[in-house]
Amino acid sequence: MNSPSASTTTSGRVAQEAERRRTFAVISHPDAGKSTLTEALALHAKMISEAGAIHGKSGRKSTVSDWMEMEKARGISVSSTALQFEYGDCVINLVDTPGHSDFSEDTYRVLTAVDAAVMLIDAAKGLEPQTLKLFQVCRHRGIPVITVINKWDRPGRAPLELLDEISERIGLIPTPLFLPVGIAGDFRGLLRRGEDGAAAEYIHFIRTAGGATIAPEEMFTPEQALEREGEPWETAAEESELLSATGQDHDQEMFLAGQTSPVIYASAMLNFGVRELLDTLVALAPAPGPRADIAGTEREPAEPFSAVVFKVQAGMDAAHRDRLAFMRIVSGEFERGMVVTHAQTGRPFATKYALTVFGRERATVDTAYPGDVVGLVNATALGPGHTLYVDKKVEFPPIPSFAPEHFATLRARSAGKYKQFRKAIDQLDSEGVVQVLRNDLRGDASPVLAAVGPMQFEVVTARMQAEFNVETQLDFLPYQLARRTDSESRAELDRQRGVEVFTRSDGAILALFSDKWRLQYIQKEMPELTLELLVAATD
Repeated sequence: MNSPSASTTTSGRVAQEAERRRTFAVISHPDAGKSTLTEALALHAKMISEAGAIHGKSGRKSTVSDWMEMEKARGISVSSTALQFEYGDCVINLVDTPGHSDFSEDTYRVLTAVDAAVMLIDAAKGLEPQTLKLFQVCRHRGIPVITVINKWDRPGRAPLELLDEISERIGLIPTPLFLPVGIAGDFRGLLRRGEDGAAAEYIHFIRTAGGATIAPEEMFTPEQALEREGEPWETAAEESELLSATGQDHDQEMFLAGQTSPVIYASAMLNFGVRELLDTLVALAPAPGPRADIAGTEREPAEPFSAVVFKVQAGMDAAHRDRLAFMRIVSGEFERGMVVTHAQTGRPFATKYALTVFGRERATVDTAYPGDVVGLVNATALGPGHTLYVDKKVEFPPIPSFAPEHFATLRARSAGKYKQFRKAIDQLDSEGVVQVLRNDLRGDASPVLAAVGPMQFEVVTARMQAEFNVETQLDFLPYQLARRTDSESRAELDRQRGVEVFTRSDGAILALFSDKWRLQYIQKEMPELTLELLVAATD
């Protein structure tokens, strides 16, 4: 047993390491440039030597955080990947999120594992539907948001017009730390605002070939900037003063309270404004803090080890046919090989194979601290929302499943593949790729898959083929709504036309309805039945 002095030393080291961590996710609408920004951040952190866009333009490499063939083909992220790198004195944990709205449930899980978010907005399109949905999740969870207005190298809207939209549509006060010099499409550099909102410095960017390397920066005083740029600088300086007059200067307490959002204008493709974003994350984003357990007790970072699994993923690399459970460390020091307890089963769990994952690259991790994301290999007993701990028991609240809106049956085309089919379904279910529903009538040969978006079904069939060599047939079902019910109501619901009742793998009983009118009729005629709303993807 450790002596009190040894425990104190460990606690102090953990607290110090936690203060160095910045763990965040990027939220955006598809095509806002999230994957390009991820690469640009890695480039500035010197984790890669050359950035590459996802569509393979001019022979550039595919994005480091997009590994699935579907992602490469479509240029979207449909799974999450954790990237860790050092920047200055800090350790940055960037948890990449799916960019498509069909994968909102996976994104929600990721947002349970971060302390801050970067909201990426297209300079021409402004706030888009998926960005709005994900921002609401951040607001609900109390996650402070830094805003990046991207693609300023292309024609777009006026800077203040975009700020007004943020303020009016989501009630978040934008407080730019930097303003663009030059209109959208003529990005010359950034005006850095001082504490009083006055122009403090001009950062001039120099383009590189295709934006593949870090853009050199030149620093000028406001006087030099005026002489060099003339009217574009004057416009930016006047806009900065106007923002100060309306109270749109950074206030750290208001930012952490989710009332304001620091804003940076950037071009991820050209690597303009990326260093400024990293510096802002280091300076302003919160370090890991306490997390409430299911009893409401706060677990402090310096307490004994605990962690939450937020993502389970297999098939990340054809050369490594394993299953990774990504855990966010909540408290204490993680040491590879330590034996922890799985809160859901009470059983010990050995952590011999622990990895950090950077896109398609993986490396063994020996030690990790609060805020870090660690992948545990072949953790078949672990699922999203599960807790691991040492010492006294702690269990964190489960991650809710979203209300599914799309339903289909899945079956193997070959009866001889049934064993592989069952194994694949169980694995994809435990990963949370889709929800799997069963009842006695349909049996296990053709389970019902439930999803927030139809693209989840494409991921299932593609992975069935690629990882398990099982060709499948998907048949959509005529249901539109799901409600949670109970065993007492099940018998009556089973007798109703346009209704089918299933049990989900977590034990929840779900009733599926053909349309909202059928649901409304049953609720009116049989108010005694239990029909509860599930968590919606837009909540």
